[in-house]
Amino acid sequence: MRARLAIAVSGQRCELREVLLKNKPPELLAASPKATVPVLVLPGGEVIEQSLDIMLWALRQNDPALWLAPPQESIDAMLALVADNDGAFKQQLDRYKYPNRYPQQHSGDAPQFAREQRAAGARWLAGLEARLAGGGWLFGQRAGLADMAILPFVRQFAHTDAAWFALQPWPHLVSWLANWESGTLFERVMEKYPPWQAGQMRVEFPPVVGGKTPSSATDFQAF
Repeated sequence: MRARLAIAVSGQRCELREVLLKNKPPELLAASPKATVPVLVLPGGEVIEQSLDIMLWALRQNDPALWLAPPQESIDAMLALVADNDGAFKQQLDRYKYPNRYPQQHSGDAPQFAREQRAAGARWLAGLEARLAGGGWLFGQRAGLADMAILPFVRQFAHTDAAWFALQPWPHLVSWLANWESGTLFERVMEKYPPWQAGQMRVEFPPVVGGKTPSSATDFQAF
């Protein structure tokens, strides 16, 4: 999701190839042996395989919303916070959401293991709550790269047990997430697509307004 957010906000266009990971097309495997998504294939054949790297590539082409220029602190500070998200917090999220995938770690008590992981993740989210109290976004009074790189994971955490999440003392965090989920950019990138098949009609991303392919359409391919 965060790769799509950056592609959309930067004004880039690509051919979108939706993938079911349980039925990976050979074209994905040929482009990226790691065989996970997202993958961006540039016209010259260069492949970008990590979602954060795709975000940075797109925003360095064009950054009209100034996601790389936070009102407070620096791009390095944003990247450090994103690294925390992508490291410990994402591990906690995965184990909270899918505890049965980690039988060697939960010793037969998956529900208790999930609660422990939720508690660890909650401590990190409390830090985001404190940051958000200062201006509504993580680095000041407008959205930046860190917000858009972290929000999709906070959304997963929140929706794992929405009733529990709603009871937490995080008014700024809850508002931050709700404002993003109600925005036009979120709606634009959340459109559902059928799995891609070789030979099918090209799918433009972001969605084309009015059904017309713009003259600026590129040969980028995004799995």
